[in-house]
Amino acid sequence: MQITVDLGRLRRTKLHEYALRFFFGGLTTVVAGMIAHRYGAAMGGLFLAFPAIFPSSVTLVEKHEIQKKERAGLHGHTRGREAVALDAIGASLGSLGLIGFGLVIWLMLVRYQPTFVLVVAMLVWLTVSMTAWMTRRLI
Repeated sequence: MQITVDLGRLRRTKLHEYALRFFFGGLTTVVAGMIAHRYGAAMGGLFLAFPAIFPSSVTLVEKHEIQKKERAGLHGHTRGREAVALDAIGASLGSLGLIGFGLVIWLMLVRYQPTFVLVVAMLVWLTVSMTAWMTRRLI
């Protein structure tokens, strides 16, 4: 699969779809804040790391793929599910990179300058995510 950018999709996404993503992101943040208030910042941070917009995003990906195939006169449910599966794989691989990012922050922040730690953490995130993606393509 080739990674591409399709800016035309921004126009095809409706305002209520953006609102749904915003709602789920905000709801996740509120719940994480309540958990942090009750059980401490470390526990709240774990829940804040939840991919807040993923559930709403995958439903929108499926819906858009089905609509695209139906406009072409085809039955698009299978393609919609395949697109969601690919999106889930990408999110999982990106999560591995975020684990690396978090570990670098956790291990280095108390000893080094924040700017340096952030740069190193971003490089680790990028390296782990890209390595995971390339490894997945080889399997």
